[in-house]
Amino acid sequence: LAQQRLLIKGGKVVNDDYSVVADVYVENGVVQQVAPNLNPEPPTGLVVLDATNKLVIPGGIDTHTHMQFPFMGSRSKDDFYTGTKAAIAGGTTMIIDFAIPQKGCSLIEAFDTWKSWADPKVCCDYALHVAVTWWSNKVKEEMKILVQNKGVNSFKMFMAYKDVYMVNDEELYAAFSCCKELGAVAQVHAENGELIAQGAKKMLAMGITGPEGHALCRPEEVEAEATQRAITIANALNCPLFVVHVMSKSAARMISSARREGKVVYGEPIAASLGTDGTNYWNKDWAHAAAYVMGPPLRPDPSTPGFLMNLLANDDLSVTGTDNCTFDICQKALGKDDFTKIPNGVNGVEDRMSVIWEKGVYSGKMDENRFVAVTSTNAAKIFNLYPKKGRIAVGSDADIVIWDPKATRTISAKTHHQANDFNIFEGMVCHGVTVATVSRGKVVYEGGTFNVTAGEGKYVSRPPFPPFVYKRVRQREQV
Repeated sequence: LAQQRLLIKGGKVVNDDYSVVADVYVENGVVQQVAPNLNPEPPTGLVVLDATNKLVIPGGIDTHTHMQFPFMGSRSKDDFYTGTKAAIAGGTTMIIDFAIPQKGCSLIEAFDTWKSWADPKVCCDYALHVAVTWWSNKVKEEMKILVQNKGVNSFKMFMAYKDVYMVNDEELYAAFSCCKELGAVAQVHAENGELIAQGAKKMLAMGITGPEGHALCRPEEVEAEATQRAITIANALNCPLFVVHVMSKSAARMISSARREGKVVYGEPIAASLGTDGTNYWNKDWAHAAAYVMGPPLRPDPSTPGFLMNLLANDDLSVTGTDNCTFDICQKALGKDDFTKIPNGVNGVEDRMSVIWEKGVYSGKMDENRFVAVTSTNAAKIFNLYPKKGRIAVGSDADIVIWDPKATRTISAKTHHQANDFNIFEGMVCHGVTVATVSRGKVVYEGGTFNVTAGEGKYVSRPPFPPFVYKRVRQREQV
């Protein structure tokens, strides 16, 4: 019961649109008051957190994770327990994971499977995107059931991973059309899967088997081309589009110019693409190089992270996720003689907030309000969680982080809370450190100590037709 009443005193409350010095009073997991000098009665049983000289921000929402994901002959190391525990240590209080059916399999069964993995383990709230990996009338019916009965309002289509998850343009058109009808957000993994398949064959035939082959067979153009194609198809249907893990300058430019042409499209750079680069694929240490393998790959152009951060700061790109999908060195070694067999995926769920603060706010590219927008508020708006999530206001869920903008920490696999033995941000010194994390009104992490048990997080339903996305879409239909 002690956790039912909480007072956060003396901090600067930062929302996406303004900052104000105020106390925050929480009861039963919901914010009750935001004002200076609060003294809630009775004082007994009240937990007080001192946030003097600190920022009080909405908990981060990671729009893109893959916990305990069976993929490429292995299963990602971070399950829903270690993954969400690491998330709260880093100031993230909600993740959106992906339920991904095999081709020909039921979307609803995939959703139920992922939910059965997550529910007993999650330490923070979560939701599920569902992937559409094939097309039929059954898929269409199941999408409708997921939207109407299961709280799903986003579906992801893969334009890559040929013969595994990839859909063709005709299937893409059908899936987008269905999303629009149901009031869901269409998401794409944008890479030209056919060109990648051919490129990989070419590399292997030339005797290039190492991790650099992964980057060489998936150049920027294949990401940019697919991004442009997805935008074109979505626009023909007046369907809102969300491009996941934007990894390159050229793909980001496609999204930026589409937004300037008035198209309803959102881009999601990730912690990895904002915090590091693809020069690592040429590292002489095979295990080091393989640890960075993900799809789409990180780009060898070292000015890419700064370029993406500028676009994120200026609203050309909208939100940040991580694509957290960790595989350890032994799992990555499945591809020691053939880069196409290296499981794709990197870490990020714990470090995203600090990496973005360091590269975005500390560097002077964005202010604290834009930081809140790109780490939580915009995600909450796009996926119809706002203002319950992504805001500190009366009536909002008490998912709150006390953030020290002046403190620093050094990222390392030796000290992180993720289940993996490698961290792609190893040695990076970051300003911006989580002092305490509050999830649903309970202090779950404070000063390096956890106070959380598996299964405390909840599945969050997301209603269709998020106003932030669909107001324009509906108006255009009428016109």
